[in-house]
Amino acid sequence: MTIGQILALVGAALAVILSGMGSSKGVGLAGETAAGVSSENPEVSSKLLVLQLLPATQGIYGFLIGVIVLINTNVLGGQMRDVTLLQGISYIVACLPVAIVGYYSAIRQAKVSAAGMLMTGQRPEMSGKGVTMAVMVETYAVFALLVSFLMVNAIKL
Repeated sequence: MTIGQILALVGAALAVILSGMGSSKGVGLAGETAAGVSSENPEVSSKLLVLQLLPATQGIYGFLIGVIVLINTNVLGGQMRDVTLLQGISYIVACLPVAIVGYYSAIRQAKVSAAGMLMTGQRPEMSGKGVTMAVMVETYAVFALLVSFLMVNAIKL
């Protein structure tokens, strides 16, 4: 295995690990709030699930980019293609947007989701506004996914 191949795999791992860490932390933070709000107002429990699940999407985005790297390098095909040092570095750089933005946006989205849950607990009719506020944070994760996707696919092997 060459250094370039190792670096390409490190890029895929960073995309999956960092965005997954952010999502797991975000879903956990939102879940803590959901549990508290549900204990005070059990009727809104189903409305809180969407808000709790939103921070999980960043982990999905990182996983998607990781899989695309594995497909592009033919790891999933059984025989990894040759990857030069420069291409390996390019894979790491291409994976960083979804890795870093995914990590931070999932945690920030969880905080907005938690605020939306508190709002929903007090005024259940406002749950849609809470979801809208949380989805606004998602926009930046989607931008990072798009940038990583375009960068990964621009690397020619």
